[in-house]
Parts: sequence; structure tokens; C-alpha cells
Amino acid sequence: MSKRSQVGIVLAWVLLGSAPGGVYAQGTAEDYARAERFLPSNLDGLVLNERVTPNWIGQSDRFWYRRDLPDGHEFVVVDAARNTRRPAFDHGRLAAGLARVLGREVQPNRLPLERFEFTDDETAIEVWVDSARWRCSLATYACAAAEPRSEEPAGRRRMGRSPDGKWEVFVRDYNLYVRSTETGEEIQLTHDGERYYAYATPLPSPTAMIRQRTEEPVQPPAVFWSPDSKRFITYRLDARKAGRLSMVQHAPPDRVRPYFYTYVYPLPEDTVLPTAEPIIFEVGTWRRIPVQMEPIQLQYFGGPSVGTWFPDGQRLYVLVNDRGFTWREVREIDARTGAVRVLIREEGDPYVDTSSGAILRFLDQGKEILWGSERDGWMHLYLYDGRTGRLVRQVTKGEWVVRGIVHVDEKARVVYFTAGGREPGRDPYLVHLYRIGLDGKGLRLLTPEDAEHSVVFSPSGKYFVDTYSRPDLPPVSVLRRASDGALVRELERADIERLLATGWKFPEPFRAKARDGKTDIYGIIWRPSTFDPSKTYPVVEQIYTGPQGFFVPKSFGRALRNSAQSIAELGFIVVQIDGLGTAGRSRAFHNFSYKNLGDGGIPDHIAALRQMAEKYPYMDLSRVGIYGHSAGGYDAAHAMLTHPEFYKVGVASAGNHDHRMDKAWWNTQWMGYPVGDHYREQSNVTLAHRLQGKLLLVHGDVDENVPVSATLQFVNALIEANKDFELLILPNQNHGFGDHPYFVRKRWDFFVRHLLGVEPPAWDLRPRLSQSAGR
Repeated sequence: MSKRSQVGIVLAWVLLGSAPGGVYAQGTAEDYARAERFLPSNLDGLVLNERVTPNWIGQSDRFWYRRDLPDGHEFVVVDAARNTRRPAFDHGRLAAGLARVLGREVQPNRLPLERFEFTDDETAIEVWVDSARWRCSLATYACAAAEPRSEEPAGRRRMGRSPDGKWEVFVRDYNLYVRSTETGEEIQLTHDGERYYAYATPLPSPTAMIRQRTEEPVQPPAVFWSPDSKRFITYRLDARKAGRLSMVQHAPPDRVRPYFYTYVYPLPEDTVLPTAEPIIFEVGTWRRIPVQMEPIQLQYFGGPSVGTWFPDGQRLYVLVNDRGFTWREVREIDARTGAVRVLIREEGDPYVDTSSGAILRFLDQGKEILWGSERDGWMHLYLYDGRTGRLVRQVTKGEWVVRGIVHVDEKARVVYFTAGGREPGRDPYLVHLYRIGLDGKGLRLLTPEDAEHSVVFSPSGKYFVDTYSRPDLPPVSVLRRASDGALVRELERADIERLLATGWKFPEPFRAKARDGKTDIYGIIWRPSTFDPSKTYPVVEQIYTGPQGFFVPKSFGRALRNSAQSIAELGFIVVQIDGLGTAGRSRAFHNFSYKNLGDGGIPDHIAALRQMAEKYPYMDLSRVGIYGHSAGGYDAAHAMLTHPEFYKVGVASAGNHDHRMDKAWWNTQWMGYPVGDHYREQSNVTLAHRLQGKLLLVHGDVDENVPVSATLQFVNALIEANKDFELLILPNQNHGFGDHPYFVRKRWDFFVRHLLGVEPPAWDLRPRLSQSAGR
């Protein structure tokens, strides 16, 4: 052996020996096989009874649910008042009855139905099997095709049809027509509709255009009937001068020539937005009643909410905000005259958060209103007089956050609501259920476990089903009494034995300090199932910092079905963190992100990772990667541009890399209006010259949410700055390509190649993963 060969062997052993923790054993075909096993789509069915979904029987306190068995499932009925549980029916006899009419074998423990309804005073059930409805007697278990229903349930009623079924509204040539379902007579209600100035027609999404191969796809009419079928409200949408974008489907599956579409897509800098003029029509006279308010501005495609009917059918309420989200109003519309009055006006400093909807509940036909507001620095409930708009009182208060109203007992004058951050020492993002009197007295915790709680109330409001869990605590479903939260009975404990048999390990939630060294922030760590604390591992951060929410999973199911575990299996520690500026905390905590999306809480993430690396020395912070999708794609690339000394490798998919080139509503909500220099300064396009690490950019060519131009403009800036990067354009993919098999594998390969320093094995996920929609 030559001296040069001996030197080469020694050098190779030195390099392998000095590689942290023996990383030569990571990123192998065996790791890829394990990563595939832990993809979210491959974990379904490994957890039994993860959640109890109650199906309440009429207005009673009885419900049925589907219960998982090791070899199938069964259906049980629970009587909350009597505290009993029994089979919903004789599974064997029902299987035999269905087999006779279906002409095939049916297993009692695998009945081919997801839902059913008790009928005829619970002497029979109706089941949906093979897209057909069958009626089965519970006395004889004879099954036959069910009789057609005279009226469809409200949830399945065709849009445009009146609740009483007598009238059907539709659009023809941009105008409104009404048809009698009894005689077939058609009445034309409007005559001046035109393209881009049409009645009851939402702005079509490009996804619908692609699906129907036209810029004017068929859409359900935007018609909203009163409960008594006497009136309906709709709108005329004016998009004649609105800004438009173009989309090219470059590789359509049905022809060689690409398809080209133009669609309305408001941008933050647009001075003219599409607007919708609300209009009410009266049945019989077909009188047109203009709603006496300014047209509603649209900051995205689709249609506006023009009003929700009160039960009396004579009034509606609508939520309206200004272009810059500095105020929001609850307005009441008189359906008989079109008159409008303001019930509540909420002004924000610097904005009113509307992204997650409104906490709003009308009581006693609108005589009182419960409203959520952050005016004292925390989201709390306020009681208003619905007749005068006068504030009666603040109902909840304290340094914690109301998250939603679940139920109101108007007779007892008690509101049941979810909240977080009230219980000392617990993760403030965890949801608990509480009750309090509308007089602001008698606050009581009803779900005491230190966990994330999801509740469903019975129709009477006397009981609720509570499923609670954490990423490190499997779900437990219980039945509780609403008055005091007392346990009626335990329903199910999730069985995770099959999951554990795969080698899966619990992720670890953690708490750290933000950049200021004082503020608590929260995150989660996923480790490979083959984790060895004597080795060292590169760190990969999953990031999404959109201020509309918080994103570190708090429940077992959300943590389980996260892409992070599959990435960890390749030989990484994967971490997700919520830093300053996300929702679910105080107003001051949230305001940090206003006009400041470029910060993204990233310095907090870095501070937390350094604290965790001190606690866990196997986390190698000299090799940190980052990935994110949509706003997370912006975050991932931005982190690399603003903190290149820390983040070395990144994958940014479907990123809105310049907030001027993304939908108006989301960006205006968080970056303010009008567009200022801060938009340009925080753009990845502006900062492209700062790229130092390895970056993979990915986008679908028919992305309806974030235009592919957002990535291509960033690409152009990188080229002009002479920066090296990789680009993957996925033909026929819209915004939701997160489980696209080629993309999943390319993301794996990119981190393995650039963080582990090994060449990835040949791997093909296509036969085993379904591709995203978009064609």
C-alpha cells in the first residue's frame, strides 16, 4: 500500500471520527424508510379512539359515537342523564340486514357506514351506504331503500333555494332570476348585470377556473334567505376597475398548449378594490330594497358576508371594517326598509384583529350582545344592550385570554367560554373551559386537567363531551356536567399501542425565554425514534410566524400529524417555536408583529434554540436548517437573509416573499395601510443580496393563494445579486402541495445533503403518497 493511500485512509478515519456523533450513519436508506413510515398520512389508524365525536339524538342529552376496536369499530349510545352506555343496535343483525339488500358480505365489526340517524321514535335507523340511504327496522332488522325526504336538512339545502323549498334563485347572464319550484315559472329580478358587475356572483378563484377550464366558472349563487322564506339578501359585485393577475397552467394534463387565466386579486397597494353592494329582495312583490350602507370592500377573491339573519326574519347583522383594519362595526340591517344602524364600534390601536373572526353572540333575539374585545390589553367578553348599543359591563377580566364562546344559558344567565393563560404554571396557549355569570360573577374552571381541551355541548347545555390531550399526553374523552364540570363518566382513553410498536416516541414541549431574557415563549422538540444522546444532531426548525394565530401544536393529534417527525427520522432534531408577535397572548405580545413581519420573532427562536442546546448538548447549532410554507416560506427565507450566521440551510415553499405581492387582506391586516417603506424594507426581494447559505425555493405554478410571481420576483433578485440557490416549480400544483411526494422527498434530500453532508439514497414516494389537488 502506498504512503499516499495510507494517508488517505487515516484522513478518512479522522474525518469520520471527528464528525459529530457519527453522522455517517444518518441519512441512509434505512432512515428514509423510517421517515416514510412516520409521514402523517401513514399514521392514520395507528391510534384508536383518539377522539369521541358525539352525535346528539334530537334535542336530548343522549348521543351516539363510533368506537374503535382492535379489529374494527362499533357504535354506542350514551345517556348523559342516566349515566349509561349501550350498543346503538345489534351489530350482527344489522350486518345481516344490510348484506341482504347490498348483495355482499357485511362484517358486524366493520359496518360500512360513517353515520346514521334514529327515526320513527327510535324504532328504526337510516344509514348512508354506497351513496344511498337505507331504512332498517330495529325490531326485525329488515332494510329497504328509504323514502325520499320532502325537505332537505338545512345543512344540505341547495344554495339559492328558500327554506320552505318553494323558490330557487339563480344567476343567468349576470342577472338574478327566481324560479317557482311548484310551477317552474321564472321571474327576472334584475336587468342591468354585466361581466365584472354581476349579481350574486363571488369573485371566482383561479382554482375553480382551472377545474372548469373557464374564467367564468359556474358558482352557487350568493343568496342568503331569511328563516321564514319571506326575503333574501344578496349583492351586486363591482370588479370593473379592480386589479388583476394572470395565471398560466404550463403543463395541463389534457393538451400541449398551456392554459391562460386572468383573475381579480387585490394587492395591498391597490387604490381601487372590488366592492359589493348589499341588496334585499322581498318574496311575492319581488321589491328590491337597497341596504343603506356603503359598498363592502373585498380584499381577496370570493364574496363578502352581507349579513346573518336573526330568527325573526326581519333583521340581519353584519360585521364591517375599514381598509386598514383600524375599526370594526357590528351593524343591524332592517330587512323591511334597508335601514342600517351601528350596534358596536370597536377601534383598535393600532388595529383590530379580524383574522380569526369575531367573538360575538346575540342573546334574546338580539336584545343583548356578547362581544370580544382586547381594549384592556387582553381578549375579554363585554355585554352590550342590543337595543341601544350601550355597553352594560365587562364580563371577564384579568391577564388571560378568552378564546371563544361555546354556549350561553340565557335562562340562567351564564356563558360558557374557552380561555387560555389563566391557570398558573401552565402553557398559556392551552385551552380550558370556564363558566361565568353575565353579571361578571361566579367564574369557574370546568376542565381542570393540564391539557388542551376540546368540548362539545349537548343541545340542552346540561352536559358536554371533553377530549383533552397534549403532545406528550394521549387523548382522554370524558362526559362532564356543565354546571360544575363534574365527571359523569370516562368515555375513552386513546390506545396508542400500535403507534408505539413502530418505535414512535413522544415529542417534548418546552418553555424558554425570549430575546429579552424575561418573556416566556413555548416550543416543541421532535427527536428521531433511533435517538442516541451520545451523538450530536443538526437542528432543523419548522417555522410559521403568521400573527393570525400560534402554531406550535398543543394537542396530541396535531403533534402526531406533523411533518416534523418524518424529517427527524433522517437524523435531525426538529424544533418549532412561537415567538413574540403571534396570537393567543396579550395585546402587547401580539402587537410586536404589527408592521414588523420581517422580525418574525426569529431572534426569540434563536435565543430559545441556544437555551435548549445548553440543556441538550447533542443539538449542534453549527448546523441549523429551517423550512416553512406560505408565510412560513417567507419566514424561512427571511431568517436566512437576516441571520445567515445561524441558519445555514433553508427550504421555502409557496412563500409570500414580498408583502406587496400578496393578497390585500392578510398583509394589510398585519403590515398596515397605506403601503409604506416598511413593506419594501422587509421584502425578501430587497434583501436577496444577503443570501449566504443553501436555499431551495419551491412553488406551484397554479398557486391560487400566493402567486408564483412572489417566488419568481425573489428569484430574479437572487440572480441579479449573483447568488446560488435551487428552484423547484411544481406544475399543476396550487397552494396546498405540502404532501406532494416529489416535494417531500426533495426537502428531505436538501437537508440530508447540506446538513448531514451525505448524498441521499435514491428514493421514490410517488407510489405511496397521493398528490395534492390542483388539476
